Amino acid sequence: MMNKIIITCAITGAIHTPSMSPHLPITPDQIVEEAIAASEAGAAILHLHARDPETGRPDQTPEGFGKFLPRLKQRCSAVINLTTGGSPYMKVEERVRPAAQFKPEVASLNMGSINFGLYHLLGRYKEFKFDWERQHLEATRDLVFRNSFKDIEYILATCYDSDTRFEFECYDIGHLYNLAHFLERGLVRPPLFVQSVFGILGGIGTHPEDVMQMKRTADRLFGAQYRWSVLGAGSAQMRIAAMSASMGGHIRVGLEDSLWGRRGRLARSNAEQVKLACDMIRGLGLEPAGADEAREILLLKGADRVAF
Repeated sequence: MMNKIIITCAITGAIHTPSMSPHLPITPDQIVEEAIAASEAGAAILHLHARDPETGRPDQTPEGFGKFLPRLKQRCSAVINLTTGGSPYMKVEERVRPAAQFKPEVASLNMGSINFGLYHLLGRYKEFKFDWERQHLEATRDLVFRNSFKDIEYILATCYDSDTRFEFECYDIGHLYNLAHFLERGLVRPPLFVQSVFGILGGIGTHPEDVMQMKRTADRLFGAQYRWSVLGAGSAQMRIAAMSASMGGHIRVGLEDSLWGRRGRLARSNAEQVKLACDMIRGLGLEPAGADEAREILLLKGADRVAF
């Protein structure tokens, strides 16, 4: 498996709003079709959020996820990864509900609180389709995305019995130390799937030295007990993905993290970004991992043990 690179595709997320791209999937049908296409293009893991199909607002209700999860399971073999991050405006009890009910193979878990700034995007858009979008962005001037030790313990405890593993999202160096703390306490178990997040305003930046610092720190803290993956926000997506793949790490792409395809052009689909990632990986003499290979690398429980 040393030459196999796991591609996670984050299909829609809660950061970008409908006015930012006509290609952002909003409805259950759109999420299903985008996820299937991303899987067929080479994504082994599908990282999923739900949205209100009328307004595109983030929707963290189990009912919202229930509109597409069974359909995805029937139509593809990809690993399903459900967010527990939801939206920074939500309380932890709301954020964990889909993972608690559907017991996925993987759930995301944010490893610390950060300022989570999106307000700087306001200057790029003159008009918005929905009133909530401008307010959503402007309010992040005074937004702390809360992920306290108590919150993290709550999510871990809620998902203990379902054998769900986690995509540990680390937005800064301190988040790696938080994860090491939980490892020392025996509340998480190897292999840790560490998703290093670069380029969110409030977290670590996108300079190559930032990427290397995260990798060096994770190596020192976890040694052989972790699997490294990266996501770069916005235009940094493929550059940071290439750095990770060249060092044997895994990568995450998708319209949650970046709306861009090739330079200066919006991506027309999630699958477009996955195909670019596959081409880059193969150009390095490596291969994208299949879904079952990702399950083996991360020691996942299998799709037959989820609750959807």
